[in-house]
Amino acid sequence: MAKKKTEKGKEAPALKPEAKKTNSAATAAKSGEKAASSKAVPATKEKKASTAKAMPVSNVNNKVEPYSRFSDFDIGLFRSGKHYRLYDKLGSHVLEHNGIIGTYFSVWAPNAQYVSVIGNFNYWDRGTHALNARWDSSGIWEGFIPNVGDGEVYKYFIKSSSGEELEKSDPFALRWEEPPRTASIVADTYYEWKDTQWMQDRHEHNALNKPFSVYEVHIGSWARNPESPDAFYTYEQLADKLVPYVKEMGFTHVEFMPIAEHPYYPSWGYQVSGYYAASSRYGTPKQLMLLIERFHQEGIGVILDWVPSHFPGDAHSLFRFDGTHLYEHEDVRKGFHPDWKSYIFNYGRNEVRAFLISNALFWLDRYHADGLRVDAVASMLYLDYSRNHGEWEPNQYGGNENLEAISLLKEFNEAVYSNFPDVQTIAEESTSFTGVSRPVYTGGLGFGMKWMMGWMHDTIKYFSTDPIFRKYHHNQITFSLIYAFTENFMLPFSHDEVVYGKGSMLRKMPGDEWQQFANLRLVYSYMFTHPGTKLLFMGDEIAQGTEWDYSKSLDWYVLEYPNHKGVQEIVKALNKLYKTEPALYEKAFEGSGFEWIDGGNSADSVLVYTRKGHDPKNDLVIVLNMTPNPHHNYRVGVPDGGNWKEIFNSDDEKYWGSGMGNPKMVKSEKVSWHGRPNSVCVTLPPLGAVVFKQSK
Repeated sequence: MAKKKTEKGKEAPALKPEAKKTNSAATAAKSGEKAASSKAVPATKEKKASTAKAMPVSNVNNKVEPYSRFSDFDIGLFRSGKHYRLYDKLGSHVLEHNGIIGTYFSVWAPNAQYVSVIGNFNYWDRGTHALNARWDSSGIWEGFIPNVGDGEVYKYFIKSSSGEELEKSDPFALRWEEPPRTASIVADTYYEWKDTQWMQDRHEHNALNKPFSVYEVHIGSWARNPESPDAFYTYEQLADKLVPYVKEMGFTHVEFMPIAEHPYYPSWGYQVSGYYAASSRYGTPKQLMLLIERFHQEGIGVILDWVPSHFPGDAHSLFRFDGTHLYEHEDVRKGFHPDWKSYIFNYGRNEVRAFLISNALFWLDRYHADGLRVDAVASMLYLDYSRNHGEWEPNQYGGNENLEAISLLKEFNEAVYSNFPDVQTIAEESTSFTGVSRPVYTGGLGFGMKWMMGWMHDTIKYFSTDPIFRKYHHNQITFSLIYAFTENFMLPFSHDEVVYGKGSMLRKMPGDEWQQFANLRLVYSYMFTHPGTKLLFMGDEIAQGTEWDYSKSLDWYVLEYPNHKGVQEIVKALNKLYKTEPALYEKAFEGSGFEWIDGGNSADSVLVYTRKGHDPKNDLVIVLNMTPNPHHNYRVGVPDGGNWKEIFNSDDEKYWGSGMGNPKMVKSEKVSWHGRPNSVCVTLPPLGAVVFKQSK
């Protein structure tokens, strides 16, 4: 008989699952749009009944044995919202009890009068396997079902206190059926990780004074199987395709748009139903672990998009889980999101806070994720977000801040960084809320970084303007440096900017074909030399001409054309420049790492600035020409006298540029310029960026 490991690691006879039947109770998805150990934390094999008492309820043939994984201490932590490892307790867990292999089930449903486990193994009979209600009023129902093992499909049947009958998927299930089916699957996350070196050195890769260049990916549309265009690549197949590509491009990190299970595919993953389950569309949990492991083996970090801001109202999921507003806020002014027609967690309920923080730690613990990008933080912070007058209620102090959400985000960041000090949390936050990326002990929210949304919108607006008019909008491109060091900013060109009629990055650029590509090379050069970390959405690096379409592959065929290939090559070059020049990353979040040489030449639409590291010998001078007019013998003040070498030119012919630049060493002169005693005369290519470094 085949052998399998129990959660404790002990060899035990593998159970042979029954042939899977169609889940007649599963409903099609109907949602609206839109600690650091090397192994999973093992379960403890119980040799006798748990000391935690349980009050059994009657069940047919007594096929559910009283059993508990909860101690009184666990219950106390859960009820106070401080249990951050709930995934070790709630959900389904295969284990050995009284010499028998089976599965322990536990679910939080405090307003239920009856809960049972239904599945293929009992023909979806609601009366066969009733769970036991704990004696301590925690609202947890639990029990051990012998001879039910890995791969079994199941749901919870819940009869609410009002008599309403519900069939719900397990909020803590580690695997779900592939949509549109909605049942949970008994699974584990045991994996023999082979990324020890990365985990030991991760604090270096994720440090705020090191290069941090992110490639944002939607797994289902990065590429499709050419043999079947409607078929996704699996996590395992992507390990052979996506990993070498990201390495070749030179990115330090990859960020996956939400991969937790979601019923509605066009939501891009932002309408999450299975918070603890990797989407089965792309394979199994262990296949995702393999993909992450392969990235780590190539020295690339993995960031996961995390969505604690809202969830869909599907009948099988979290919404009205036990017949009441258990996870969502009961007050519609706080509990319903008008933009996404979805439901908002009750951030003031302790058990819900424990659910969310445990979920964040779960992905860092079990999947070795290197960071979490938190979606829609602004919608969490403000009670009046996307609401009209009368649709929201002020907080106890009369303000519009959601104090419960703010408290949760602070506690989330404290829990993450205390348990995983070598990861990063990144906030998508678009307002002027103070201290998003500042420590909690100084009054901040505690994030490691924040998306610089204002920079992104101003930059795109400026570069969308015809160069002849850019001199009238000069402040748009310089304004970001006024507030660039108030937060630890990440500069994003994200998925949101290439959908819904906004056009691709290439099509935002004005002018003829040559000018469009030159503008795109220029804007990427500006991003990589501007203070802050970087994020580029997939497809932007090949200058895809069409908007991103979640339902199909990127237009990889465009790389057959030299103009598109040139953009891909310049992104590689910029990543290399970023990683090899300390001045671009050592002081990314410090004002002393940037200095204007000339930020006021609006007439010529030229920017000149210097980036500084710890060693002045590494200082760089960057010159951007925002018009198609080249400039010869353009004088630039430099920090020091001597020879200056052009180390990067966005107009190089290998990038499909015109080839205009400074191939020879440029020697400084004792001519005072831009307030500096030394200056150089250089050639500025049309719509081009040039970077100079002092040379011996």
